[in-house]
Amino acid sequence: MRVIITEHAKKRLKDCRQSQITISDIVLAAKQIPGNIPTATRFRGFISKSGRVFDLVAKDIENGRLVITIIGK
Repeated sequence: MRVIITEHAKKRLKDCRQSQITISDIVLAAKQIPGNIPTATRFRGFISKSGRVFDLVAKDIENGRLVITIIGK
């Protein structure tokens, strides 16, 4: 499955709350979500390799799974 990360989500990775969360953490988390996501939905409780807990908002589109934003804890 192709994972597409929006520019907004990439920009949020530079914020303090999302520090230590990498693109590979996001891709892995998005691929772990089973089934089809027809509308933007928040998924909670992912853990980055560095141990940072985060949520992500994603939805499925024609080209793959679109990650709209990242919320660090």
